[in-house]
Amino acid sequence: MLGIIGGMGPMASSLFYDMITEKTGAGRDQENLDLILLSHSTMPDRTMAILSGEEKMVENVKEKLLVDAKYIEKTGCDAIAVTCNTAHYFIDMIEDQVGIPFIHMIREAARECAKRFPWGKVGILATDGTIKTELYQKALDNVGIEAYVPTPETQKKIMSQIYDRIKAGLPADGFIWSEIEKEIKEAGCNGALLACTELSVIKLQLKLDDYYIDPMEVMADRAIEFFREKGEIK
Repeated sequence: MLGIIGGMGPMASSLFYDMITEKTGAGRDQENLDLILLSHSTMPDRTMAILSGEEKMVENVKEKLLVDAKYIEKTGCDAIAVTCNTAHYFIDMIEDQVGIPFIHMIREAARECAKRFPWGKVGILATDGTIKTELYQKALDNVGIEAYVPTPETQKKIMSQIYDRIKAGLPADGFIWSEIEKEIKEAGCNGALLACTELSVIKLQLKLDDYYIDPMEVMADRAIEFFREKGEIK
């Protein structure tokens, strides 16, 4: 089985489940991947914990994710996927304490960028927390990709799309998104990472093209590959 730690936010987790189902391409129920979705929607805000600078808040999120991962491990799952980019800051702290592998969204997305844009430049569209921790900046640097971080003004627009729109149950603002895209393209980026799972929802809503790389979709692809190699699905 695949174990999914989700609920951060719920719409993104639902979308990931749809991705797994669609990418498996099963001809009948029994050909689908067995999985457990733990929707931990009451998980404290990851970005808030990081930006607070308070060790107690960081430890709280880390411990809750470790409890979730250990629970999934005990259920007999073979791998874990976490449907939150910012949460991977904490996953890096607990990865060696869990006996099954994480299909690491950040590292897999960086490798995908290296395949598509060898030695290119990629924009990072993410939460303030993900930007501050440099999760993607470091991962992209490790594969020879130049990372572009939006200006503070554009970063505020990205955060508004995430928190004021998608997390609030509202659709994305297409006009504001076009302003975000304009900056990224004018900066000379070969592509852009939708490095927040709420932005994966925006990709679907606004029908964004292949200029955008969706780390959650990359993680879904790698999950399918992982279980195909194990012979669990065709």
